[in-house]
Amino acid sequence: MRTFNPQRVGELETAAWVAYYRRRWLPALRAFFALTREAFGLPWIATARGAFLVLRANQAWAPYPDNDPDAARDYMRRFYELVAKHSGEGFDSAEAARREVEWWRVHRMLQHDREAGDDDELVEALAADYSHVYSVPPDSVREAAEQRAAAMLHSDRWVAAGCDPSSPLVSQEREALVRSYTLLLEAVSA
Repeated sequence: MRTFNPQRVGELETAAWVAYYRRRWLPALRAFFALTREAFGLPWIATARGAFLVLRANQAWAPYPDNDPDAARDYMRRFYELVAKHSGEGFDSAEAARREVEWWRVHRMLQHDREAGDDDELVEALAADYSHVYSVPPDSVREAAEQRAAAMLHSDRWVAAGCDPSSPLVSQEREALVRSYTLLLEAVSA
């Protein structure tokens, strides 16, 4: 979980976001499977279970405005239990799930009216999540969080423009995610 390939993780997360926003759940599951394997290095069976849990969490979160944050947190708690068990990391799974879904909430609040520079609360929520899961100070992962928030801004603009998979916004999102994961890897392997 501290030796992932940032290029691959950024590409896979982009694919997952594109599938999520287009409500293409089978491609989302495939992306979550590959992303879970690449980002967390779980064994194959745990990867399959983890990808399913992440998919279900995202499906619980997806409806707007009538989503189910409690179900999303429960699925993510179970996901993080798998990660903790197989990685040897000492984070609290319930707290990791709470922090994960918290940044989802903050992003959702910003999603419809956000402009560049309006993302301080989102950056803080992302950094808090990274900090907890990787047991590093929040300041050490702030730049990674800033780049992931930038990727979300590109994604939000892409969604507002109609979710065209060939849009240059998808490439901009991917580039920001790769930068984010490059910075995260530097911070967590230091």
